[in-house]
Amino acid sequence: MAELLRIYNENPSPKLIQQVVETLRDGGLVIYPTDTVYGLGCDITNVSALEKIAQIKNVKLEKANFSFICEDLSNLSDYVKQIDTATFKILKRCLPGPYTFILPGGNNLPKIFKKKKTVGIRVPDNNICKAIVAGLGNPIVSTSIRDEDEVLEYTTDPELIKEKWDKLVDIVVDGGYGDNIPSTVIDLSTPEPEVIREGKGSIEIM
Repeated sequence: MAELLRIYNENPSPKLIQQVVETLRDGGLVIYPTDTVYGLGCDITNVSALEKIAQIKNVKLEKANFSFICEDLSNLSDYVKQIDTATFKILKRCLPGPYTFILPGGNNLPKIFKKKKTVGIRVPDNNICKAIVAGLGNPIVSTSIRDEDEVLEYTTDPELIKEKWDKLVDIVVDGGYGDNIPSTVIDLSTPEPEVIREGKGSIEIM
C-alpha cells in the first residue's frame, strides 16, 4: 500500500522530504509533483528500482526513454557529453522550467544506460521535486504518469493517483493538483534544435 504524503510546494517539510529520499535510496518507487504532470520516479543508481519502472511501463529498460530529473545544471557533465556554449545558453534560459532537453549521453552514465546515445534532462521548477533530488544527491529517473486510453489525459488529483497506483509504488507525494500538460521536449543533440513535442514550455525561446 502506498503512503500519501502531503508536502507543500511553498515550504516543503524537511522531515517528509527525508522520508521520500530514504524510500528512494531503499529502492522504492515514488510519484511526485513537477511543474507539469505528476512523475513516477526512482533513484538513478538503483537497478532493481529502474527495472520495476520499466516493467510498469512495459518497456525494456535499456531502450526506455526515461528523463533524468536534476536539481540544477551543475552536475550535467556527469550524464551528458560536453556541450557547446549555444546549447548551454538555451538550457540556462529555460531551466528550471517545463522542458525536457535531449542531449548526447556522456561516458559517466550508470551502467544500465551506457549504450544510450542520448538522454532526456529535466530541471522542473517545483520546490518539492528539487528538494527531493537535492536530498538524494543524484538524479531521479522519471516518467510521467498518464491514463492509458488518452495520451494527453494526465492524472492530476493525488488522491485518485494513490487509488490507481496503490499497489505499485511506495509513496505518492500530494503536492496539490498537478497540471495536465506535459513538458515541451526539445532535441539539442542535433546540429539545430528540434521540437519533438510541444507542451507547457513555450517554443518561442528557441
